[in-house]
Amino acid sequence: MRNAASEQLDQMSALEIVTLMNEEDQKVAQAVKKVLPEIAQAVDLIADALESGGRLFYFGAGTSGRLGVLDAAECPPTFGTDPAQVQGIIAGGKAAMTVAVEGAEDSLTMGQEDVRASGVQAGDVVVGIAASGRTPYVIGALAEAKARQAVTVSLSCNPGADIDQGADVCIHLVVGPEVVTGSTRLKAGTATKMALNMLTTASMVRVGKVYGNLMVNVQATNRKLRERAKQIVMEVTDVSYEVAEQVIAEADGDVKLAIVMLKTGLPKAEAAQRLQRAGNKVRPAIEAGGE
Repeated sequence: MRNAASEQLDQMSALEIVTLMNEEDQKVAQAVKKVLPEIAQAVDLIADALESGGRLFYFGAGTSGRLGVLDAAECPPTFGTDPAQVQGIIAGGKAAMTVAVEGAEDSLTMGQEDVRASGVQAGDVVVGIAASGRTPYVIGALAEAKARQAVTVSLSCNPGADIDQGADVCIHLVVGPEVVTGSTRLKAGTATKMALNMLTTASMVRVGKVYGNLMVNVQATNRKLRERAKQIVMEVTDVSYEVAEQVIAEADGDVKLAIVMLKTGLPKAEAAQRLQRAGNKVRPAIEAGGE
C-alpha cells in the first residue's frame, strides 16, 4: 500500500523527509505493543526449549533474514550462549547478508532444504520471518520444521499471513504503509528487530542468563567486556575493583561463579556445585542457603 503522507516525498526538503519518517516510526512501538501477548507466548516456548537443550532458529529472506542473523549473532557475546543455540539462517546463505541472491526467497524447496541442513528436530523452536507474510522460502522452512516436530512461530507484518499456516504462535506487526512504498527495511524492519530483541532477551532472562538486569553470563572476550565483567561483580557484591578482578580470575572468568562465591562466602568448588544444583541461575544459588 502507498502511504498518503509521503506521496510527495520527492518534493520534500531533507528536514521534511526525516520529520515524516520520525512521525511514521512513532507507530512502530504501538504496533509491537498490540502483539505483546503473542510475543510472550513465543518467549515461553523458546525458554522451555532452551532449558531442555533445544535450540532457536530464525529463517528469513532479505531484510527479514538479515535481522534474524543479526539477533542470533548478538547472543553469544551478550548472554554467553553457544553459537549453535541461537542460529539465524538467511535464504541464499552468508553471501545474501550483503548481496541479494536472485530467486532465493522464492524457493519453497530451499527453505525446506535449509531446515534439513540445520538439523532442526523436535525440541527446537523455528521462527519464520517474512514482512510480507508470504515468502515461499519461509513457508517451506516452517512447513519442514513442523514436519520435524519443532515448535513453529510465524512473524510477519500482515494479518492472516500465508506463513501462519500451522504455526504454533503467529505474530503480526501491523505497522502500516512505508514512507517509501514497499521498503520493508523501514517500519517493518524496525518492528521486526524490536520483536526479535524481545524474543531472545526475555528468553535469556527466563533461563538465568541475567541477574537483576545485569548480563552475568557475559563472555569477557575483549578488554571492554572484561571491564564490564568486573563492574558487574562490583555492582552485585559491593567489592572493590581489585577484589572483583581477583575472584573473577579465580573463577576462570565465570562471572556467575564469582558472584556466588562472593555472595555466599563459599570456595570455588562448593559455589560451582551450588550453581549447578540451581540450574546455573544466580539468584536461586545464592538463596539456597545451607541446602
